[in-house]
Amino acid sequence: MGEGFWPLAMLAALVVGIFSGYPVALVLAGTGIVFAFLADIPALFLSIGVSRVYSGILTNWLLIAIPLFVYMGLMLERSGVAERLLGSLAALFRGLSGGYGFAVVVIGVVMAASTGIIGASVVLMGMMALPTMLRHGYDPRLSTGVIAASGTLGILIPPSIMLIVLGDQLQVSVGDLFMGAVGPGLLLGALYLGYLAVVALVRPQWMPALPRGTDERPLGRRLASLALDLLAPVALIICVLGSIVAGIATPTEAAAIGAAGATLLALMAGGLHRGVMGEALRETTRTTAMIVFVMIGASLFSLVFKKLGGDDLIAGALAFQDGNPYWVILTIMVVIFVLGFFLEWVEITLVVIPLLAPVVAGLDLGLAEPELLVWFAIALSVNLQTSFLTPPFGYALFYLRGIAPPEISIATIYRGVVPFVILQLLALAAVIAFPAISLWLPRYLAG
Repeated sequence: MGEGFWPLAMLAALVVGIFSGYPVALVLAGTGIVFAFLADIPALFLSIGVSRVYSGILTNWLLIAIPLFVYMGLMLERSGVAERLLGSLAALFRGLSGGYGFAVVVIGVVMAASTGIIGASVVLMGMMALPTMLRHGYDPRLSTGVIAASGTLGILIPPSIMLIVLGDQLQVSVGDLFMGAVGPGLLLGALYLGYLAVVALVRPQWMPALPRGTDERPLGRRLASLALDLLAPVALIICVLGSIVAGIATPTEAAAIGAAGATLLALMAGGLHRGVMGEALRETTRTTAMIVFVMIGASLFSLVFKKLGGDDLIAGALAFQDGNPYWVILTIMVVIFVLGFFLEWVEITLVVIPLLAPVVAGLDLGLAEPELLVWFAIALSVNLQTSFLTPPFGYALFYLRGIAPPEISIATIYRGVVPFVILQLLALAAVIAFPAISLWLPRYLAG
């Protein structure tokens, strides 16, 4: 058998296992253990995996932030902040073609910086905004596309669970990743708003203005209402991200601040009771358990894969670009984009990134290693955001289809997200071509 037989066989077995519908965590761990015995790796070697799981995952202080941020997002979803903010924005944009679409994008940015929970954001905005947009004559493709795309901003804009996992996998500061994601996140929001503005000018019938009679308050009253509704989420964002930037709290401690703040907001809004608390705790436990079990399985898989020479195989496969580091990055991004059609960000981050990180760290792009890995992580996050929108397994599409009216088909949603996937790829190209987009804020804060 050739030198690369066992690593390639492992990858083939992993793909078959994932598409079989078996739980991904068990597929990863089972594939690693089975191939360890098939390749005659000493059983004692697997004990290294046990120590890695314990020291790198189960006792990892950084990963405590994951359940705290999940809980924060779920509680904030139930606080009523988004509903009030959408109403205020819709009132401000009344009489403007595409105004309700602009409001949805702004809500997406605010909720992304407050929650970071994709499923919750897409479902919440879909339930609030989609019926109103359809009732007032918005094009169904545009309506579903802007809701799905805006709802996925939470995977990039901090506090993002994915950035916490990436920071752990790449061994870089989560605080730097949070700050580095601000520029690309705002860039995506601006691209979405720009696209809607062009559509409003070229195809105003797709985005008719809401009737002016929906809110007769003077402009000053509407602005005051908007400022009041923005107060709670902005205060929470400042407490969470500001404490990290100021060096007052670590990301884990800031997550605890966010969880407490979101609980307080839900209590003040009258939305905190035993049922809500129990549902939030159950969903937090379920989400955290899924991520942790996938991390354990990925750790065992990558341990055996590297032992069988898989990392050398990947490094060799990326060596054909004649030493051009940008071709290496382009190849990696194309592979990640294609994988996003079939896998979730969790699997891609935990299985693929540990294998690619050494290759990226060795590239000469004119950046020191910490900055290089921060830039790579942010570019990767923009790329992975497309996995929520690309068929056949784009989870945001199915979240939205689950709460959409019966006349909205999955094909309509697929067509609706295409322009926004293109915008995400444009943002990715900008982040790769101009690293300062993701590095200017960490550099500024570092003095």
